[in-house]
Amino acid sequence: MKLISWNVNGIRACVTKGFLDYFNEMDADIFCLQETKCQAGQINLELEGYEQYWNYAEKKGYSGTAVFTKKKPLSVSYGVGQKNEEQEGRIITLEFESFYLVNVYTPNSKRDLTRLSYRLEWEDELRDYLKQLDSEKPVVYCGDLNVAHQEIDLKNPKPNYGNSGFTEEERGKMTTLLSNGFIDTFRYLYPDRVETYTWWSYMNKVRERNIGWRIDYFIVSDQLKDKIMDSEIHCDILGSDHCPVVLKLDVN
Repeated sequence: MKLISWNVNGIRACVTKGFLDYFNEMDADIFCLQETKCQAGQINLELEGYEQYWNYAEKKGYSGTAVFTKKKPLSVSYGVGQKNEEQEGRIITLEFESFYLVNVYTPNSKRDLTRLSYRLEWEDELRDYLKQLDSEKPVVYCGDLNVAHQEIDLKNPKPNYGNSGFTEEERGKMTTLLSNGFIDTFRYLYPDRVETYTWWSYMNKVRERNIGWRIDYFIVSDQLKDKIMDSEIHCDILGSDHCPVVLKLDVN
């Protein structure tokens, strides 16, 4: 099974920059989007052979997630727990016969860290949710998780210590998740691979010089460890300030 996750930074804009060419070429079984930035009825994607599930933010032009899948899920749910984030459209869960898929656009703690405490509460609630699902069947958790976990995951770690996306608190939450029965598939397969990023600032020539961060992930339950075939980062694909990440998994 081939799964793809991509923060498109506005699906309507991304469609004008080659999204459908990439989508059709990759022919994924499941394709997850984050930061769709649209409301119901604002775009009509003709994706033959795919079921479409969208979670729109109430605020126009903000956040939002979507999942396109060839295989019809057993169930679909939006949000999680008491703070189900329906207002920001950040979570979609699809249940399949052999696993759960959880597509997430994690809140940014903001440049001045004013949303850090909210972000940390979010992380705790989401981890509990993932563990609950994992007790029922394996989990595939993907999306823009807005954190570079280790120094190897960004070009310039030292000047970025304490900045949004690289605070000790955010990195610690990822460490806790990975010590609670989950695997960062890319680092599991490629523990020493450097300069492979998924996001670059729009500042002048930053992407050309590959000054980036790896903040988009496929994370899976430990019980899927032997099913991981490959975890790829398609750095050459443009259309957004993020690039797609791909998971190849030996499941039905």
